[in-house]
Amino acid sequence: MISPLHQDAINLDTLLERAKVESLGHLNALDILPTKGAYTTNPARDQLPQQGIGALNAFDEFNERLRNVIVASSGPRYWGYVIGGTTPASIVGDWLATAFDQCSFATAGQGDISANIEVETIQLLRQLFNLPDTYLGGFVSGATMSNFTCLSVARQWAGQQLGVDIANDGMVPGITVLSAEPHASAVKSLAMLGIGRNNVVRINYLDGNREAMDVADLEAKLQALNGQPAILISSAGTVNTVDFDDMAAIGKLKETYNFWWHVDGAFGGFAACSPAYQHLVAGWEQADSLTIDCHKWLNVPYDSAIFLMQTKHRQLHIETLQPLNSPYLGDLLTNVNYQTLVPESSRRLRALPAWFSLMAYGKEGYQQIVETNIQLAQTFGKMLSESGCFELLAPVRLNTVCFTLTNAEPEQVNSFLKTLNETGLVFMTPTVYRGRAGIRAAFVNWRTREEDVSMVFGEMVKLVE
Repeated sequence: MISPLHQDAINLDTLLERAKVESLGHLNALDILPTKGAYTTNPARDQLPQQGIGALNAFDEFNERLRNVIVASSGPRYWGYVIGGTTPASIVGDWLATAFDQCSFATAGQGDISANIEVETIQLLRQLFNLPDTYLGGFVSGATMSNFTCLSVARQWAGQQLGVDIANDGMVPGITVLSAEPHASAVKSLAMLGIGRNNVVRINYLDGNREAMDVADLEAKLQALNGQPAILISSAGTVNTVDFDDMAAIGKLKETYNFWWHVDGAFGGFAACSPAYQHLVAGWEQADSLTIDCHKWLNVPYDSAIFLMQTKHRQLHIETLQPLNSPYLGDLLTNVNYQTLVPESSRRLRALPAWFSLMAYGKEGYQQIVETNIQLAQTFGKMLSESGCFELLAPVRLNTVCFTLTNAEPEQVNSFLKTLNETGLVFMTPTVYRGRAGIRAAFVNWRTREEDVSMVFGEMVKLVE
């Protein structure tokens, strides 16, 4: 009797053809698939079989029970969080990454060549963001691990300023973290690094409905440290209103004060792709480290993000992330070695979907995606502000619209959003901005069109009438 595994190996071409058909069925229906699903547990069906049922039967089981509860999160009207779609080229790259099953493990050129592909892709992304070649980087799973990687090296730098090797000897008190509006993933990283969520010294906002930091207040707080090291987390696009800290002014402070400058540009950093908006990140090339999320505005599949760090910090980087030396790993301290570049010791070839998409569409393709999404956000914001039913809580600065119902209590706003999301036409997320209950719509998907905006707005007006 042939085992299910060996039978599947014999039928691999049939299985891959089935996967192609199923995938195309989903992708071609994204315009009409619902943005809402409802999974229910079935104890009679979630038992591990004693003998496997084979991949073709597993396909049937999947289609019967699971396919219909998968939402169109990569579709044109999924505006919750900041979730991009998947370009055709990135899907090709992701399929090949799975089929080739390379491990971005060690030194470029040692074993497989996936590390070389990753180094090349980082250079393509650096050029997309108009950043100098003084940056080295790597692929990680998302903004959380990007922030974690950058802040772990920042912690090692701060320890060095205090005369302590934190990576070897452990955490010490006395590390100050400054930020005006840190993302939750950065704060989570501080918790995991032992610095602590509650040890962020908040910088005042600028006046005038802003989330950007007041650089004068930042300077006052740096002066008060009397030369003690600090880690600054600045925003290239805040979550609610996509506000940007003044990168050029912060860079100027680096000339006088002793701090590590980290920029969280998970999605807002893509402003650099557009000549019309790249002024928002002017000066960020002076930062010590940067976070960029590829599975957001780059429109590649989950999970994909990068960090970028100035090459002058490479020794600190090695000190922070090097494992205990093992003979089979070879020399960990030369060339570009992923044992000392990223937290994971082994991971899939995450760079390949991004490489395919960048090569397929180039700078102009991504400029078009970014500028189209921004235009759609502005169109939606204009519809809301002129409706009489809704009001903007902040200006539409880039690609995210933060709004609420006019003259509504928080429970009314939340009830409206729940009803809207239940339609399955669109998905948006709740928020609170300056004490008011609000709603966020984030435009980052290459598939979204003006027709989608008009369709959603029409449904919203019907629900409040």
